[in-house]
Amino acid sequence: MTDGAERPELGAVPETALWTLWHRAVEARRPDTVLADPKAVELVDRIDFPFEARFGSNALVSQLQALRAACFDREVTDFLERCPRGTVVGLGDGLETQAWRVDNGRSTWLSVDLPETAALRERLLPPDERHRILAQSATDPGWMDGVDPANGVLISAEGLLMYLRPEEVRTLIAACAERFPGGSLVFDTVPRWFSRRAVEGKLKNRHYQAPPMPFGMDADERGKLASAHPAVTDVREVYPEGGRGALRALLSLARRVKGRPSVVALRFAER
Repeated sequence: MTDGAERPELGAVPETALWTLWHRAVEARRPDTVLADPKAVELVDRIDFPFEARFGSNALVSQLQALRAACFDREVTDFLERCPRGTVVGLGDGLETQAWRVDNGRSTWLSVDLPETAALRERLLPPDERHRILAQSATDPGWMDGVDPANGVLISAEGLLMYLRPEEVRTLIAACAERFPGGSLVFDTVPRWFSRRAVEGKLKNRHYQAPPMPFGMDADERGKLASAHPAVTDVREVYPEGGRGALRALLSLARRVKGRPSVVALRFAER
């Protein structure tokens, strides 16, 4: 830790940006890591925060968070291969460091988050001509005005939608489908049982209590998302790949369990 290190003070949901950053960094420090993320390691070293005391140290949780991030990385990489000058919008972006993992040098990145988190990101990851930060709620459609759809758009909502109400999720999906024809939306969900426990305040350990998560969806319900808007033409699950140790085998077995967390990709019809 250096003098002048950043000392963040965030509310319950914005603080999840530090939780995910911590677990990515813990995994990235391993020599056999499933996600190379040196920028996450750098940020943890720059931030004056009791990460381990607050969030604990659990190798399994860290690996799972890294594998989740890798699902999003694959979707963005595929998008940038098809649309090399496209725009990647990170909703509820927190301190996500995806741009440092998969940026192609030509794409545009827009991070959208609540003012307190956006301000922290701006101090730690200053914007430039290709990387912009917008202090705005993801549920406020005003952020869409700052997106140029000319070269393609992929919207990423990693670790966000579970904190919204179900009606807000459907409204957001519909708005994206309406505004970005031909675009994509990638997000993750928690199963219904997990959502219930979070709402009841039962997701806690001696280190940390997770905030309420009003939106839960079992993996076998993903087809229902198509009803959010007629332009939602494709709904598919993005499965984690790789893994280390016993988790590698368990991930393939988990695909049979409907009450599992999942990453979902939506495509929107061209006009």
